[in-house]
Amino acid sequence: MIGCIVQARMGSSRLPGKTLLKIDDKNTVLEFGINQLTSSNLLDKIIVATTNLKSDDVIENFVKNMNVDVFRGKSNDVLDRYFQCAKHFSIDTIVRITGDNPLVDPTIIDNLIQKFTLNSYDYLSNAHVRTFPYGTEVEIFSFESLEQAWKNAILPSEREHVTPYFYNNSNLFNIHNEKQSNDISNLRWTVDREDDLFLVKSIVSKIIKRPILLGDILNLFSKEPKLFKINETQIRDEGYKKSLEEDKDFQNK
Repeated sequence: MIGCIVQARMGSSRLPGKTLLKIDDKNTVLEFGINQLTSSNLLDKIIVATTNLKSDDVIENFVKNMNVDVFRGKSNDVLDRYFQCAKHFSIDTIVRITGDNPLVDPTIIDNLIQKFTLNSYDYLSNAHVRTFPYGTEVEIFSFESLEQAWKNAILPSEREHVTPYFYNNSNLFNIHNEKQSNDISNLRWTVDREDDLFLVKSIVSKIIKRPILLGDILNLFSKEPKLFKINETQIRDEGYKKSLEEDKDFQNK
């Protein structure tokens, strides 16, 4: 089974409750992202994996009302949450998506699933070596590889961000980094702060078709280049960089 596990929580320090903030009259950030995912032709199941914290009861209830499966697990050990979720639902191939990427492109997901399957990769990503925009991240890995990471990962960054163990130990896995012919990683439509949310709302309001694909957004930006400027000052990979600092503290103990 090919399953998409979407991690989501309410406890963001930079934009609290962002997962359930509205981006149009009908949809929250999480809801819009799930609707995008349902346009994939190759995903067998979509599961939202949230935490056991009381504050995330609202996510469980929201997701259940959408008739989407939900799983609850550890708050900071997201690697364990993914492993337990994949094990519970008997997922062989895991597609990792984060709930703050409402404009994830289902055609990119399907293309990468095909490439992952045909080449028997252990781990495939379009986000580790970046050429794709922020907000289009897709990571795919086998259950066997996830279990290996779950058993052996010890660094805080490897437990909190799920996949660093793979590329920190690239000699142990068959890894593929998917790249675009042109590097457009300067673009960003993930939702991390208030101006990110404003940009995504603008994109959603200006593009009528659904699902919204990468090409649709690039076409919009070519017509309205000022949209680029809305969130261009944001720090890239802020959460992961913070985890790397925690790694240093962990290693110095």
